[in-house]
Amino acid sequence: MAIPVVAIVGRTNVGKSMLFNRLAGKRVAVVEDQPGVTRDRLYARVELANRPALLVDTGGLAGGDEEALWSAVEGQALRALEAADVLIVMVDGREGPVSLDHEIADLVRRSGKPYVLVANKMEPRAADSEPFLDLRLGAPVDISALQGDGVLELEEALEPLLPPAEPELEAAERPTRIAIVGRPNVGKSSLLNAIVGEERVIVSPEPGTTRDAVDTQFAMGGEDFVLVDTAGLRKKARVKASTEYYSNLRAIRAIEEADVVLVVLEACEGVVEQDQRIAGFAHEAGRAAVLVGNKWDLMLARVEARNEEKLTARNRRVLEQDFERAARSRLVFLDYADLVLCSATEGWGVDRILDTAVRAAREYEKRISTGELNRFIMEAVDRRPPPTRKGRQLKIYYGTQTTVRPPTIVLFVNDPALMHWSYERYLVNQLRRAFGFRGTPLRVLVRQRERRRARPGGERSSRGRRRS
Repeated sequence: MAIPVVAIVGRTNVGKSMLFNRLAGKRVAVVEDQPGVTRDRLYARVELANRPALLVDTGGLAGGDEEALWSAVEGQALRALEAADVLIVMVDGREGPVSLDHEIADLVRRSGKPYVLVANKMEPRAADSEPFLDLRLGAPVDISALQGDGVLELEEALEPLLPPAEPELEAAERPTRIAIVGRPNVGKSSLLNAIVGEERVIVSPEPGTTRDAVDTQFAMGGEDFVLVDTAGLRKKARVKASTEYYSNLRAIRAIEEADVVLVVLEACEGVVEQDQRIAGFAHEAGRAAVLVGNKWDLMLARVEARNEEKLTARNRRVLEQDFERAARSRLVFLDYADLVLCSATEGWGVDRILDTAVRAAREYEKRISTGELNRFIMEAVDRRPPPTRKGRQLKIYYGTQTTVRPPTIVLFVNDPALMHWSYERYLVNQLRRAFGFRGTPLRVLVRQRERRRARPGGERSSRGRRRS
């Protein structure tokens, strides 16, 4: 399902980043406190008006000396207009409209994109927002991003502007969508061409050849697929040009809309910090994943050149095991993802990638019946009872799988605070051992069971005691 992009635009120092943090901090997607799962504060998956959306902070783009200020802001606004479905146009409610606000307003009107005008820094609500009518963007929504005032009104104004939700197709009716992501020049485009079996995208040794997310539809083995080649994701500090900034945004959006994400690694370099960051995007988005160690032929050639002899089959296996061990030690949060070593240019190992992605997509859709799940829970608790905490023991009454894509299980307990992370981890490991879920995140949510209400006449329930 396409996820709408909502961009916050405006001149510097009007509070764009503070509003971004306000919206993301309250409604940011579920993340895990694991090493390597870090997200640059440029984009966040949030819930706006009960709809998932990709929120974009454009605050980092404007800058430079005074003479270059308008040029920078214009470039920022134009790129935001191009990438976004809806705009939040922010102004400073204390200062009133300035010439730069009028310039941005002109760009917004010419774009034809839906927007909401927001007057920030209205904490005492003593400032007058009427002067902003001169921007010809309608009456502003008065907010205080610092204190949170007016944020609900902003969401209500955004709701009718978001594109309508697309109907969710059955798994059999839609193609499996696979996003190929990684750092620049790790071989993503070559990999797409190798999977499809023909040259669909431009391949160049120069990093940054792919500027946009490119969809490629094809069929294989009676199944339909959409492969999405994305721009190489750079570190935030290295993203300087606005074109590159929004190439990153489109890559993140491709992850959000995918069923399976191929996280492509450079075999000769191993897993570096930026690989952790990119893998974290896929994990936080809750997408199935496959780790792909590309350019493995170069890795073998390098080792053979150093040793001045051909590697034996046994030595190759040892090298593969060492690479996987090192990769998994740096990507512990993706322990559910399979690793495939390949050479996109030579073509070997590529067939295993699509097979692995298909298996991951099926696990991503897997559902367990409530009866089967609760039998498993009883057995798992019997094998290892929950620990006590301050004299109280966690009691798991029952569980149910609420959603797929990714599989999400809700456990109803006596007190969620008694669920220790280690016991939750134990349950997740047991679930994987019993039901698979290979290649997909598995989310476990803990909820307190609602108490049964007393019935009229003093009856609590058919199983409870009657009050005297």
